[in-house]
Amino acid sequence: MDAPIGELIRTAREGDGAAAELLFASLYRELHSIAERQLRRGGSNLTLGTTTLLHEAYLKIAAREGVEFADRRHFLSYASRAMRGLTIDYVRRRQARKRGGEFHITSASGDEPAAGSEASAASLEDLSAALDELAAVNPRLAELVDLHFFCGFSLVDLAGMRGVTERTVQRDWRKARLLLHHAMQSP
Repeated sequence: MDAPIGELIRTAREGDGAAAELLFASLYRELHSIAERQLRRGGSNLTLGTTTLLHEAYLKIAAREGVEFADRRHFLSYASRAMRGLTIDYVRRRQARKRGGEFHITSASGDEPAAGSEASAASLEDLSAALDELAAVNPRLAELVDLHFFCGFSLVDLAGMRGVTERTVQRDWRKARLLLHHAMQSP
């Protein structure tokens, strides 16, 4: 399945509507699962829908010029980062509205989000920033985090995708977690 994904992406970008539909259909279930995980990690107060997130991410990916995906793994990792970015943007806009950045009418029925949503928004932003730092230093470890933590691939699956032993992936996973923890603890 890896080889056709890159070709489908290229032909879809060139305007082949059938290729775009086939690409979307072939990866829809996996992308939907990634979107669900992204939203679960965003906290219970995140009201963005799974399908909306998935479709927004797909549109964002399709609009990018010059992005090449060698295989399914790279595409899913990129899609995960796009969804993470969209989720963070959504949380930021929502927080801005809550702080008066945008006029809105609220109901008196108590439908306001819980106070913990600001903390979860901050931790989501911190994680994203730490992942961006990790990607600058070691893109391979950042991709591992995207694929394992956000996409839900097991370490065994990732070892197979990368052509390495499970022990190597476990070692990389521990290293990535330590680097992320350190980055999130630093001021």
